[in-house]
Amino acid sequence: MNSLVHEDVLLPPEPGVRSIARALYRTVSNLPIISPHGHTDPRWYALDEPFPDPAQLLIVPDHYIFRMLFSQGIALEDLGVRRLDGAETETDGRRIWKLFTENYHLFRGTPTRLWMDYVLSSLFHIEEPLDAGTADSSYDRIAEKLRQPEYRPRALFKRFNIEAIATTEGALDDLRWHRMIRESGWDGRVVTAYRPDAVVDPDFEGFSANLDLLGEITGEDTGTWAGYLAAHRKRRDYFKSFGATSSDHGHATADTANLSAAEAAALFDRIRSGRGDAGDHRQFRAQMLTEMAKMSLDDGLVLQIHAGSWRNHSPSMLSRHGRDMGFDIPTRTDYVGALKPLLDAVGLERDLTVVVFTLDETSYARELAPLAGVYPALKLGPAWWFHDSPEGMRRFREMTTETAGFYNTVGFNDDTRAFPSIPARHDIARRVDCAFLARLVAEHRLREEEAFDLARELAYTLAKKAYRL
Repeated sequence: MNSLVHEDVLLPPEPGVRSIARALYRTVSNLPIISPHGHTDPRWYALDEPFPDPAQLLIVPDHYIFRMLFSQGIALEDLGVRRLDGAETETDGRRIWKLFTENYHLFRGTPTRLWMDYVLSSLFHIEEPLDAGTADSSYDRIAEKLRQPEYRPRALFKRFNIEAIATTEGALDDLRWHRMIRESGWDGRVVTAYRPDAVVDPDFEGFSANLDLLGEITGEDTGTWAGYLAAHRKRRDYFKSFGATSSDHGHATADTANLSAAEAAALFDRIRSGRGDAGDHRQFRAQMLTEMAKMSLDDGLVLQIHAGSWRNHSPSMLSRHGRDMGFDIPTRTDYVGALKPLLDAVGLERDLTVVVFTLDETSYARELAPLAGVYPALKLGPAWWFHDSPEGMRRFREMTTETAGFYNTVGFNDDTRAFPSIPARHDIARRVDCAFLARLVAEHRLREEEAFDLARELAYTLAKKAYRL
């Protein structure tokens, strides 16, 4: 590594423990990447066109970056972030990049800084720290690289040593880009994942029209409960035909329900007719998590629950810029009571995998680790989103391992929209896990040969197995 990223970054400072961690890390640093959940754009792999300018690639789509800058008074419009009303925003990539580099000091100590330094160092061979003085030279270096064939998406896919990557598409997506990838004959493994939020959340904008379209696409009567469920089954099968091994559910809570067929049908009728109140909306979302788990028993899709985010916390920013603009905020989240209806129904099933993520770290040791440590169907997703950081990853291992062990977790996933950062995120996770394992060895809580086995499991094998990739 060059001067931007130290070769021992995130490894323990104690010489003896660091020596163990180094040895562990050497065995996993070059393993293939399994990226089982994320939000990269499948059109990149389908079209294999050059990426746009440095700002459009690295800044404009990355909410980790622009939310920090916005918090310091920099307008999103000045960073090139689109407005829903079509009002003018900055389009000059060099100006956006200069504004970013002038304020790069704001990211000191953050995972964003680690990821970005890694990308600049390993991908673009930039050795000088970003600041106003290096704005033009770094921009020119990256722009020059992006024009080269080896920096196109498929070439980077191979360079990053990605064995498999999952994108995430809504239930109404026609998956045209995945079809194009398949028909191109390219051998990179890019699969989709079924994200039905727009047709299971009554509070989602356009929900009623979305159900109409779901019916048109599937040929099922989504005016009835039975037809609505049948439509989901058809869409899940369609997604599976393009490689999907998982579904994904971004609910505000982890609430589940297990109503009788008659009760569920009556609830659906109230929702579909627009007569449902806020309580009905909550119960419908809860019921649909259990319905999706039951469908997973039939079709084998891994069920992912990403709960605990107050999405689009600022209504004015939602109306100005839309969703996913950095205003999703973690909330307190219950799991023991919330998941009980689902676990009562299917939690003892050994052939089902339900992966739970949280933004409420207080629930790790108290709720999630004890649940995953006994229910065969339940697994813990890695430290996620705001906690996808060195300290968050350490806390995850410290708070869950004693009760859930390692094998009730599913390795690492990067959950990113920023394609160039994927190797950085996996490398950081591998370093943190090797440091944790080294400490266990040094404390004589783990034999060294076991640590080497576990390092590979955490970096590669667990994710591949859990997500059936």
